Amino acid sequence: MTTHPESRPSRAQLETFANQFPGRDYLIEIVCPEFTSVCPKTGQPDFGTLTFRYVPEATCVELKSLKFYLQAFRHEGIFYENVTNRILDDLVAVLQPRRITLVATFTPRGGISSRVVVSHPSGEHLSGPT
Repeated sequence: MTTHPESRPSRAQLETFANQFPGRDYLIEIVCPEFTSVCPKTGQPDFGTLTFRYVPEATCVELKSLKFYLQAFRHEGIFYENVTNRILDDLVAVLQPRRITLVATFTPRGGISSRVVVSHPSGEHLSGPT
């Protein structure tokens, strides 16, 4: 599937491949230091680092498709909390992982920095280190 990076974000953009070790719990960590979206209030760009940590079940996310999916948020007016939860929901729907946590750390704006952490199963990040 070829996806143009300027398209609107859709979970259909996310491709997977078979996990060759489905009987083993192992952690995959993906760091995306150049995430960009748009503040829906000001129209100014928001910049952040997304860190995905997941234990796969039957499939793993293909990185090029993840890159194009994330790039599609460049022109999307969306709050930090909403984009973080939306991305996690899309990955859960596509991957159906055993566990996944997304840490979204956004650069300071107006002297305030934000970090949003979401997990599946819900709340898992609240009982352990992130």
